[in-house]
Amino acid sequence: MIQSKRLLAQFGLFLLQNPFQKNFITGKIYQGNIKLLCSPGLNCYSCPAAALSCPIGAAQFFLAGFKSRISLYIAGFLMIIGVMFGRFICAYACPMGLLQDLLYRIKTKKLVLRLRFLRYVKYIILSVFVILLPMTIVNELSGTGEPWFCKYICPSGTIFGAAPLLLANDFLHRLIGRQLVLKLIIAVGIMSAAVFIYRIFCRVLCPLGAIYALFNKISILHINYDKEKCSSCGKCSGECQIMINPVSQPDALECVRCGKCVNVCPKKALTCGIRRTVQKRTGF
Repeated sequence: MIQSKRLLAQFGLFLLQNPFQKNFITGKIYQGNIKLLCSPGLNCYSCPAAALSCPIGAAQFFLAGFKSRISLYIAGFLMIIGVMFGRFICAYACPMGLLQDLLYRIKTKKLVLRLRFLRYVKYIILSVFVILLPMTIVNELSGTGEPWFCKYICPSGTIFGAAPLLLANDFLHRLIGRQLVLKLIIAVGIMSAAVFIYRIFCRVLCPLGAIYALFNKISILHINYDKEKCSSCGKCSGECQIMINPVSQPDALECVRCGKCVNVCPKKALTCGIRRTVQKRTGF
């Protein structure tokens, strides 16, 4: 039941962030004042329906040397969202998360992979493609860098931005080059893998997920564990598709707070809510 409610919440938050659905037909991009604000998830600026900007895209433009009002608050925005929610955003408010969840529902044999060292790739992408390259490789004429992740990797921009714009605007077809073809291959590869491996992009490649993961240990929203209620049945860890034990790892960096472990717990020893503080008992 909780997963059905989560799916409805995902669709609702997707429409809230992308209210201009008719732009998918007209092929136009909304560029009003609301675009000065950021979406909490990986929601591409170039998506025709998007009302908000992508925080990763905004961060890259700031680091690349572009002057924009949206760039001035991006670090504070990510910190506030991270401290409040952690990776809860990945489970509920990210279009790429929603797309992967829908793809994973396709009836096929699933691959259960721990990914081990691959989960650190997203931190490399964050460090190199989002921060280092935009800051260090500068165009001599403009004096600014490039948004490397958005330009060369981001599947969200390809799926929700480039693809709809190409379908709606015939004149853009002549602009298709090797760079876009490469991004289409990356996007198709990720979508194909997401059918068999749970949230492969979130777990391996997403730089925004890497940022929010760093706040999981301190985020206000948290998976709380009541040891006195726990019967040690192991159902919670068996239900987790990211293969986390929420009893011993409630603050795991990979946990997206999807709530499946909470839903399956027969003793209600796990709850998703405001982080509880453990008070030491005094002996008098």
